[in-house]
Amino acid sequence: MSELVQRVRDTTRALRAEFETLAPLISDSAALQALRDRFLGRKSGALSGLLKSLGQVAEAERRELGQELNALKAEIEVRLAEAELGLERRLRQDALARERLDATLPGRRPCVGRRHPLTVVRQELEDIFVAMGYEVYDGPEIEDDYYNFEALNMPADHPARDMQDTFYLEGPGGLLLRTHTSSAQIHYMLENEHPPEVRIICPGKVYRRDSDVTHAPMFQQVEGLVVGKGIHLGHLKGTIEAFLHSLFGEAYPVRFRASYFPYTEPSVEADLGCIVCGGSGRLEDASACRICKATGWLEILGSGMVHPAVFEAVNARLGRVVYDPETVTGFAFGLGIERVAMVRHGIDDIRLFYENDMRFLEQFAS
Repeated sequence: MSELVQRVRDTTRALRAEFETLAPLISDSAALQALRDRFLGRKSGALSGLLKSLGQVAEAERRELGQELNALKAEIEVRLAEAELGLERRLRQDALARERLDATLPGRRPCVGRRHPLTVVRQELEDIFVAMGYEVYDGPEIEDDYYNFEALNMPADHPARDMQDTFYLEGPGGLLLRTHTSSAQIHYMLENEHPPEVRIICPGKVYRRDSDVTHAPMFQQVEGLVVGKGIHLGHLKGTIEAFLHSLFGEAYPVRFRASYFPYTEPSVEADLGCIVCGGSGRLEDASACRICKATGWLEILGSGMVHPAVFEAVNARLGRVVYDPETVTGFAFGLGIERVAMVRHGIDDIRLFYENDMRFLEQFAS
């Protein structure tokens, strides 16, 4: 036996003994990898180095020595694989022990989603009017000057345009973000001309350059339109009273005040008896009610009889007389959804609805 072969066999026995000593000490994946690199690493592994040295051994002894080294290599691979499985099993058992379900613990109530308070109000408004025979109509939020202003009796030089500071869009076409859902009423009359009878509400988002505790650059409105033969102011008042009593209850009185809107004539605003102070203007501690500003009344919506100029604008676009102001009349009304929610819940800052503060939103049951 040559001196080289004897040295390789001595090294092999030493490596086997070393592995037998280190293998039981494997405690984690890092130690396992370190042991694999020590013996089987391609570049610096001890067995890998011995296998490479076989090229220097005489051919007569190379076969037997190679079998011994390969047997040790296979044994180490099997032992390392068993150790890896043992580590995985132990880690899994430890995880199960940590995450074991304790059936005696009280249950955790899951978080349940709910509708936004403005969604609740909007759906309630729609339900009331649908029960009264109204159709819900959804118009576009991007309009042009005709639908948003001109057809509603607000020509280019009309001072009422200053009341609705508008977001204009860049580019050709004079497009803008609608400042009210009244524009949807024009769409409806142009699309549904026969017969000239209308009973719709138009809920949706509107946009104005305004932002403070009672105004937001984006808010929601519901506007209604009724057109037909023989429609008069009494129908308007009866509809508004029935709607407000259905929404807030019959305990709160309704009053009407003369007002001005360019697309209605005559125009009236409806007030509701304050639901916070009961119409007294004072709270229980004798302080002034800040919701109604100590007046006992809450401004709730604007309304009026449809101006003949609106019908004439629609007829001009149609190219024939369909809504004849001498034959048909109508009334329109509009209110802010945020306004209703603020009145109902005694909220004095409209921005709370859009700040996504869960502490605020979780107070409202849906």
